[in-house]
Amino acid sequence: MWTYEKPDNLVEWWNESEKKYSGNVLFWVHDGQGGLNPVTYGEIGKRIANARGGLAKMGIGEGDAVGIISPNRPEWAVLAYAAYGLKGRYIPMYEKELLQTWKYIIRDSAVKFLLVSTPEIYEQVKNFPADIPTLENIYVMESDEENSLAALEKMGEENPVEPAIPGHDDIAVLIYTSGTTAEPKGVLLTHGNLTYCSRAGYRLYPELDQNQVGISMLPWAHSYALSGELNNWIQFGGSLGFMRDVTTLAEDLKIVKPTYLISVPRVFNKIYDGIQLKMEDAGGLKKKLFDAACAAAKEKRELAEKGQSSGAVNFKHKLLDKLVFTKIRDAMGGRVTGALTASAAMNKEIAEFFYDIGIPTYDCYGLTETAPAVTMNSPEDWRIGSVGKVLEGQKVVIDQSISEEGADDGEIIVYGPNIMKGYHNKPEETAAVLMPDGGFRTGDRGRFDDDGFLWITGRIKEQYKLSNGKYVFPAVIEEEIKLIPEVANAMVYGDGKPYNICLVLPDFEVAARWAAREGVSADPGELLRNEKFKEMLTGVIKSHLNKTFGRYEIPEKYLFLDEDFTIENKMLTQTMKLKRRVVIDSYADDIEKLYS
Repeated sequence: MWTYEKPDNLVEWWNESEKKYSGNVLFWVHDGQGGLNPVTYGEIGKRIANARGGLAKMGIGEGDAVGIISPNRPEWAVLAYAAYGLKGRYIPMYEKELLQTWKYIIRDSAVKFLLVSTPEIYEQVKNFPADIPTLENIYVMESDEENSLAALEKMGEENPVEPAIPGHDDIAVLIYTSGTTAEPKGVLLTHGNLTYCSRAGYRLYPELDQNQVGISMLPWAHSYALSGELNNWIQFGGSLGFMRDVTTLAEDLKIVKPTYLISVPRVFNKIYDGIQLKMEDAGGLKKKLFDAACAAAKEKRELAEKGQSSGAVNFKHKLLDKLVFTKIRDAMGGRVTGALTASAAMNKEIAEFFYDIGIPTYDCYGLTETAPAVTMNSPEDWRIGSVGKVLEGQKVVIDQSISEEGADDGEIIVYGPNIMKGYHNKPEETAAVLMPDGGFRTGDRGRFDDDGFLWITGRIKEQYKLSNGKYVFPAVIEEEIKLIPEVANAMVYGDGKPYNICLVLPDFEVAARWAAREGVSADPGELLRNEKFKEMLTGVIKSHLNKTFGRYEIPEKYLFLDEDFTIENKMLTQTMKLKRRVVIDSYADDIEKLYS
């Protein structure tokens, strides 16, 4: 039985940090003029106390659900820690979400008090109480009305309430899973789950301290950003700026100047693709210097891997680093020293590139149900391509009973203090994944190498069998295809079919360069009717996959798209996971033609 280390709840977690770091900046908030306004731990602490008093005045108490619909911002954290201090449950929801999903979550979790970010969202949800009996109050952050967050905090300032201290087994949050195949499930995570997870991961990164600055780009409504970023940063007194939007990330990096990133491989893939294209366009001396810098960095890394060093190589690398790589680091704010990434393993070539330019990326693995971290790479123990070693206090077992004969992998089963209590109101779904001995069935396939690093090999629900009996893990193939500069997105399909096919969204910016060279129109619609373009792209994809995959895995036919998979067209979840069934149903006729 695991004994949780103190503080084992998020109320005392916050209290300790506020006391230690009261004058430190917790949040850097965009001022609308290209600058940042600092907000200290002490200032946020006062707001938490006031919001707690206001919630108590509204009748919120132990076990009550407090909901929020908002992107990451200081008020998100204020309401969360205020709710924890009343032994309440926090129910975060994404701002960019379907109305029926909000309604389902609010009803299922029995939200009693709801805070929304804007008057526009309030107009959409203001009639929810008519259908949801538990929902008593809806307040708005950005409002001058009586139901504003400012009014709630003023009410609390006039009616102060001391924080209640939850137990480690009390529910802190319900994180609703994405619902790729069914309705969302509310994952019940305890205070012990969350404090354990942030602490265990943090101990692998001794360089993280109160001088660290992060940039919040992943939603705290997901457990990775909640445990890996918000709660984590609070424990060591660091500060966080904000990405305003995906389209402003490049600008926000320069404004916030982060020192460390909590991110996903997709961000680094895009940066890498952008750098490569920029160098190709520049050509001449710039391209030669870039190639020389990459070669010198690679040579230095490969010598270091053998425990060797060379003065000449080190000098050349130092010189070229100053001439070339500092400019790339400056474009990311100039201070980034590393990053933690999750959701998919980094491509080996891209991971090596960022290591070589001085921004190592460390892959980790976990699920919402594990709060989320299970394994992590770290500066002291790192293997590119793996997702790291099991965190202290957990045990991971590979169940090969589900594997085909001869396979060296199996289902990943996790035991530890980070395992959820279950799915809210879903006993059958809970029983399907929580084993009698306390293990959690992840649904992911993996294997350990001889040194204890975990390698993810596929997702059981996503794997399928071709009509020839061969098993396919489409996500692995898709990730490889998406590394091709000419490809913006891709989905592989072939369940029960004689061969795989692929739905491809070309990168039309890169395609425009091809069109210019060929003297043809770069209009996306024209390109998708251009047989030569489609033949070129098909050839590039097949040639790229030939290096890594078996012949049966490589798609034989291709459907070229002019629309990406997005949240808005319901083909992606909020955490950017592909809703395969929705995509297949949307393109059913076109897919069938590829098999006719």
